[in-house]
Amino acid sequence: MESKWLEDFLSLVETRNFSRSAQARHVSQPAFSRRIRSLESWLGVDLVDRTTYPMRLTPAGETFRARAQELLAAIHASRADALGQQHLRSDTVRFALPHTLALAFFPKWLARIETGFGQVDSRLIATNVHDAVMALVEDACDLLICYHHAQQPVQLDPHLFEHVRLGSERLAPYSISDADGRPRFALPGTPQQPQPYLAYAPNAYLARMAEIILEHAPRRTFLAKRYETDMAEGLKVMALEGHGIAFLPDSAVVRETAQKALASAGPKDYSLEMEVRIYRSRASHSPYLERLWAHILAQGEG
Repeated sequence: MESKWLEDFLSLVETRNFSRSAQARHVSQPAFSRRIRSLESWLGVDLVDRTTYPMRLTPAGETFRARAQELLAAIHASRADALGQQHLRSDTVRFALPHTLALAFFPKWLARIETGFGQVDSRLIATNVHDAVMALVEDACDLLICYHHAQQPVQLDPHLFEHVRLGSERLAPYSISDADGRPRFALPGTPQQPQPYLAYAPNAYLARMAEIILEHAPRRTFLAKRYETDMAEGLKVMALEGHGIAFLPDSAVVRETAQKALASAGPKDYSLEMEVRIYRSRASHSPYLERLWAHILAQGEG
């Protein structure tokens, strides 16, 4: 069982609405529903009566509600105790980022910050977008860096959290290059020859971004899914081995495109721009974190 299943269930108890809870938990409704199903499967009972509207709990769900609150409180208390034993330096900054930004964006950005600010001792939490956001909400990190797009926004209460735009990132299709530097595979494909597609898992933030690109493509796209994972680095490796087309952030393929190992697999209208933002809580912070945030504000977009 995962603690986020308990958090999902308690959110559903509060809202009595799958859509509102999915929005509050920063996941798609299908993904949220799957996680409730996973909790029910683990417990071996139905917690939700899906034959009524509005949704209501089953008798087992009503019984489990109090136990879920107790379990989650115990988990958070245990985590706080464990963190208290780590004796972090007061000026160690905890960052939470999605995997792709942790690998492709963070090292260069931190180097720019340190140029004017000085050395920043950091602890990095690399995870999916949802869990990175929850790390900030639950005070498990000091600063969150993540993507933002108007059609898939990070919905943090602006009264509680503030952000700075650090830059933008383009998501675009890439394919292994042929001997002449041209893509071996290219969009849009045809019904007779659909292009092999390397896709993000449905619960990945970039999966929705790729869907938006394809939904707004100027021509119908013909793809045959060959592979699926939730990590851009995994898709990049598969693309480099010639398995198909993958939508990848530009920062993740700088070296590969410069070396002509990968080539753009579609025109510009098969791409989109995402913001890269850094967030923090508006609650009080240490003097060190206040100085760092002031420096980030002054530097702005890199």
